[in-house]
Parts: sequence; C-alpha cells; structure tokens
Amino acid sequence: MDLFSSLLDEPINILPKDGVVNYYGEIMPLSDSSYYFERLFNTIAWRHDQALVFGKIIETKRKVAWCADTIDGKPFAYSYSGVTRYSIPFTEELLLLKNLVEQQSNESYNSCLLNLYHSGEEGMAWHSDGEADLKEQGAIASLSFGAERKFAFKHKFSKEVVALQLKPGSLLVMKGITQQHWLHRLPPTKKVSEPRINLTFRTIDKAELKYSVQDVKS
Repeated sequence: MDLFSSLLDEPINILPKDGVVNYYGEIMPLSDSSYYFERLFNTIAWRHDQALVFGKIIETKRKVAWCADTIDGKPFAYSYSGVTRYSIPFTEELLLLKNLVEQQSNESYNSCLLNLYHSGEEGMAWHSDGEADLKEQGAIASLSFGAERKFAFKHKFSKEVVALQLKPGSLLVMKGITQQHWLHRLPPTKKVSEPRINLTFRTIDKAELKYSVQDVKS
C-alpha cells in the first residue's frame, strides 16, 4: 500500500494493526525546510556511521551525528550495531526543530540521531529500533529534509508491507508496540540523485552519562 499526503489537518496512523505510526505530512513551508537542510548540511559535524559485522568494524557511506541533552557537561553514551557513540550538544537549529516536533507530536525527546544520505543509492536495510537504551515503547519522531524518499514498513510475522513518500519538512512518529511487530527501511533507489537529511528524535532511558574519549585524554 502506498500513501501520498501533503498537509494534513490530523495525523493518520498508517499501520493497519500492531502499532502506531502517525504521519503528519509537511509541518513547515518548503522554504523553511530548504533553509534547515542547508544549515544542517553545512554546520553539523557529520561522520561516517560504523557497525560491527562479523567481528569487524565497517564504515557506511551514510553519515550520521548524535545530539543529546547533557548533565554537567557529560554526553550520553548510546550503543547500536555493536558500536558506542557519544553525543554532541544540540545546535540552535536542532533545538528549534525539537521544540516544533514536540509540539506537533505531544511527546518529549532528549536526543536526536541525524542521518545524511548523499543520494538515493544510500539507504537503510530492514530493522527495528529496539536498543536497550531507548525508552520502552517510547516515541521516535522522524523529520525529513532534502530529497523526497520512499519509506517502508514490513510486519515481522504477516510480512504485510506499508509504504509512503516522505516529503521535505514532513513528520512521521512511531510509538507504542510498533518496534515489536514491524521492521522499517529506507530502500535505495537510482531515481534520486539529491541528498536527504533525516532527524530521528528519541528518548534515551538507560544510557549512562560518560565523558567522551577526547575528554578522558585531556
């Protein structure tokens, strides 16, 4: 099933069962989303993502950054794909976007994983966000900028697939038991040559606050 939406008066749950994925459509004008794309693209300290595969650390073409609240200047430590990352502070633009997303979704978040896809050839395989550090059944808000891309969900047991186009400036929120029952992915495509930035606001419950490696060395 493909869903195409623009501005929505009320969010719609695109899943037929076993979870809640609310799609809000575009929550800002195209001019604003273009502005934020340029600011994020040029000011975020992007790094290639890493994953532990068969005992070896590999780097992805996709770049990422992880921002989070801090306490006494100490960053969050967050682990996924077998690698621990340390957060950097929220930028002014990210705080503004975080507040906007919290108002729209009626949820609160303390961290944000940022993804930079340089073209449609970069994507994300089927997975669910079930890391132990995440708040149980907590909301994960996905805010898109740049190129419009297809985003898909697949039920873990029935294999039913739901897909939609994520437009620049659009908001999608996953919550409840969604991660237990559904996988999601950003399929690669050769039809898209422009870059895309995706912000995923989330709540870390059990992450320990640690000094980064740089802080320890200093």
